[in-house]
Amino acid sequence: MAQSLWLFGSRADIVADHTTTTGKYDLIEAYFPVGTQTPLHRHNRYSEQLYVLQGELTVWAGENKVVLSTGESLLIPAGTPHMAAVLKDQPARVLVVAAPSGLARLIAAVGTVGKEEVPNVELAQRITAEIGDEVLAPSGTRPFT
Repeated sequence: MAQSLWLFGSRADIVADHTTTTGKYDLIEAYFPVGTQTPLHRHNRYSEQLYVLQGELTVWAGENKVVLSTGESLLIPAGTPHMAAVLKDQPARVLVVAAPSGLARLIAAVGTVGKEEVPNVELAQRITAEIGDEVLAPSGTRPFT
């Protein structure tokens, strides 16, 4: 069922979502190109577990900054403001588990087939609100260094 879409400069391959997990979780393999940075955001209804398959991912979560290397993981509890970036000269591949399911719905609704395509902003705002997510600051804004 893998569906591959681009969102916030990253490619997300949806491996499992609410349709195959009875809503318990989403499983996503994400590819973050060099220089990719998500917006500062918060998931209010689900937690997010990140596991780095390859490369290095810098994550700001709450008041913590964590640099994850291959084989390392981080749990971001629901309600925690966070963002992720690839600051090194290599892309990162990351396994993402969102529980309960929610993140895959946003990716499926708003993600684009092409990397350079612009997502539907109004749809993104509507789906984000429906799944309990909040964008707190645009890409490029870091909560602290």
